[in-house]
Amino acid sequence: MTITIIESSPSEREPLIGHKKDYVTVTTKPLSDTGSDDDEPEAAAPPFLHDASPAQFLVIFSQILVMQFIGCFDATIMASSHPAITSHFRAAPAASWLSTSFLLASTASQPLVGRLSDATGRKPLFLACLSLFAATTAWCAAAQSIGSLVAARGLCGVGAGGLMVLGDIILSDFVPVERRGLYYPYSSIIYGVGCTLGAAMGGFLAEHLGWRWIFASQIPVMLVCLCISAVAIPHDLGIKDCTTSLRNSLNDFDFLGSGLLCIILATMILGLNLGGQILPWSHPIVTSALVVCITCIPVFLYVEWRWASHPLVPLDFISHAPKANLLASNFISTMLTNSVLFNMPIFLQAVLLASATRSGLQLMAPFAVTSLVSALTAYTIARTQRLRWSLVAGTSFFLAGALALTRLTRHTPHLVAVLTLVPTSVGQGLQNPGTFLAVLAASGRDRQAVATSIMVLVRSVGQVVGIAASSLLLQSSLRHYLGQLVEEGPGRDEVIASVLSSIESISSLKPPYQMQVVGSYEKALRALFTGLAILAFISLLILCPTKIPKIGSRKG
Repeated sequence: MTITIIESSPSEREPLIGHKKDYVTVTTKPLSDTGSDDDEPEAAAPPFLHDASPAQFLVIFSQILVMQFIGCFDATIMASSHPAITSHFRAAPAASWLSTSFLLASTASQPLVGRLSDATGRKPLFLACLSLFAATTAWCAAAQSIGSLVAARGLCGVGAGGLMVLGDIILSDFVPVERRGLYYPYSSIIYGVGCTLGAAMGGFLAEHLGWRWIFASQIPVMLVCLCISAVAIPHDLGIKDCTTSLRNSLNDFDFLGSGLLCIILATMILGLNLGGQILPWSHPIVTSALVVCITCIPVFLYVEWRWASHPLVPLDFISHAPKANLLASNFISTMLTNSVLFNMPIFLQAVLLASATRSGLQLMAPFAVTSLVSALTAYTIARTQRLRWSLVAGTSFFLAGALALTRLTRHTPHLVAVLTLVPTSVGQGLQNPGTFLAVLAASGRDRQAVATSIMVLVRSVGQVVGIAASSLLLQSSLRHYLGQLVEEGPGRDEVIASVLSSIESISSLKPPYQMQVVGSYEKALRALFTGLAILAFISLLILCPTKIPKIGSRKG
């Protein structure tokens, strides 16, 4: 004897919260011989996808956290040490290239690595990126010129970018988006610890052991991680249910869009870094770079709209609310975060005359605040399923932090200068997890990987633009104020040339030149922070009228 059971079966595209359509599934089950009407209890849903055990997931997730730690450590270790490195090569105007070359290569490599992992699996590419990261970090440690170091940093970016995007993809392979917020706090803590130690150790290593040890100290950790990853990550992860061949993955990849994006970013950085600093704005190289950059932007948009079968940036993500608003606001916040991170050590060393070690240690507190707030924000979002509060509050804190930075002077106590970074750190901790989860919530279930890739891409581009643009504004303002405040006298031109090429030379200047140079840096940095405050206000205007979805209420 059988009994027919009619039950609701929601569509995969149906919202998890709200109205549900009436789908039914008809099944038959035999009744037991004893005549009991009790059904056997249904098996509990596995906590992780792909039938992964908790122990297996723990090992893999730990590896992802280690890679995040190394990536954050490597990124922020330059924050307090780039003045020492550029002073060694006497190439202060090239300081931004140490970061932008890394970020540009990372931005270019991430979409391709993600696409290739669908055909080759996650493990081979993960190990290849880690090997490249370790080898090029060793090259950084041995570089004999600023050009060689910039090239090595660029290749480091390829390895690091691949590791970061593969880490996110691997996590998506195992954890449904509804539960991903529960793991974001762990990533936030590791992010904060990595950034904190990187910022602190950069200045210490540069001052006490030499800047080359900044890179050499990372290599043993990378080699250990390489060995563990070779054992821990399943060899068939990402290809169990995939029928895409390597040739098809390459044919489908948007090489033209990716190449145009790289050209746009590279020519923009080239023009902004050379114009008005090394070469006049009217120089053919500068004007050509900027013309190519501006020309390629509409071409890139057309390619993504009409030509690419699998566009790098689907236009609905940048043309329709709420995703466009969320991405634009997060792009600006990433610019703000990296501008402050890159230029605050310059204030501490050039205006307050702090040592590289001291400036690095003083950056530990803000990074710790970001880590703590980010973890608490992700945990709260996972429990409440509400996102808007974190985004609006985060943007408001960015504005308050930028306004606080405009009040810094040469007479500001060191402790007060560090505390002015707290609002910006709180803003970053509130907005980053909120935006990431909001974009996922606003995307369809079948577009989670695309949404993740675009979020990583937007943040990477924001980092590049933030550092390049802030470096341009600072260097241009500094040249103006040096010419205005440094009084005529013997050796004036030599003083200006020396401080433009090396921040460390400020501490050896004699009065009154030292105070005049300090005043020039003070005014130049105030102009920069004022520009950041304007950007923060624009971000708030973009975000406030946006209707933010709840987690689970995806609408394509």
